[in-house]
Amino acid sequence: QVTLLESGGGRVQAGGSLRLTCAASGVSISNYALAWFRQAPGKEREFVGAVKWNGGGADYADSVKGRFNISRDGATNTVTLLMNSLRPDDTAVYYCARDRQIRRSWPTSRFGAYAYWGQGTQVTVSS
Repeated sequence: QVTLLESGGGRVQAGGSLRLTCAASGVSISNYALAWFRQAPGKEREFVGAVKWNGGGADYADSVKGRFNISRDGATNTVTLLMNSLRPDDTAVYYCARDRQIRRSWPTSRFGAYAYWGQGTQVTVSS
């Protein structure tokens, strides 16, 4: 059974930091890009960022550039989203996802490119 399990969500004040982790089981992630998306109430799910299959680069949404960082650990089969300088508009459910395509040359922001999804973890930023 394929499982992506997010953890680390919670409530934080504006300006604070949170670290989200996504652990994979039942599915290989070592040759696939991994992404984070988020969905705020009443809004569509949006791309946050993604890391290349080999960890050799990452892409981010403009809204989080310079504040968020994605890293991956092949030894533990995990991907981490470090979120700094959080703002109330970062409040959302955060999802991790694994690419459909093996060894994509550069991570994509396309929702449909991702085959496996976690169940999400809530992040709430208060002002």
